[in-house]
Amino acid sequence: MSLGMTDVRELTRHPSPGGRPQPLAFHGALLYVGSRDASRLYGIDPATWTVVEDVALPGPPFGLVSHGGALHVVVSIGEDDDRYLYRYVPGTPLDEARRIALPDYTGSHLASDGTTLYLVQMTNQRIVALRPDASIERIVALPTRVVGVCFAADTLYGITADEEFENLEVAKLDLHASPATVEPLAAIAEDARSLAYGAGSWWTNFREQHEVVAFALDPADVG
Repeated sequence: MSLGMTDVRELTRHPSPGGRPQPLAFHGALLYVGSRDASRLYGIDPATWTVVEDVALPGPPFGLVSHGGALHVVVSIGEDDDRYLYRYVPGTPLDEARRIALPDYTGSHLASDGTTLYLVQMTNQRIVALRPDASIERIVALPTRVVGVCFAADTLYGITADEEFENLEVAKLDLHASPATVEPLAAIAEDARSLAYGAGSWWTNFREQHEVVAFALDPADVG
């Protein structure tokens, strides 16, 4: 924990529409939450906490991001837990035939800078930049595990964890430094999984409590 670092400030806490919420991301005005237990994706109005879209997935979701006018979802398929990337346009049927196998059939959390998709491969302790066909364009080794990632104000943020998935921290990630650097900003609960920014707040899931949580960081830490 860095000198002077504080805990995040919780703003609101809501029950997840489905058990064990894993990925989350904003697409337009809606917050989308994926449920591992239900294998579903829920579009939620964050102001009223009303589910306005409910989408069945072919397996448990592990990553989610808005990119190129659509939602991109990492889904686990089969007993071998092979990970595939699906593209979903809200309001249309999920096109299961267009799924793309992820490198080494592994990966979880997603982030987008508006141009490139970034995939966390937690087992390999790295983030990879993906080409449109989901092949690897660039590999960035990380000094820590990452259990959530998103861009905000053109900066990449993540939730980091140690080898035991403890001592979780919200941090800035610089993938352009060599080696990549991690700047801790605030401690966060050990149940936190996934990270998103939207509607004026940061968001994560307290997965095993089946809750979605909005929180704040020190404004000086953002940007």
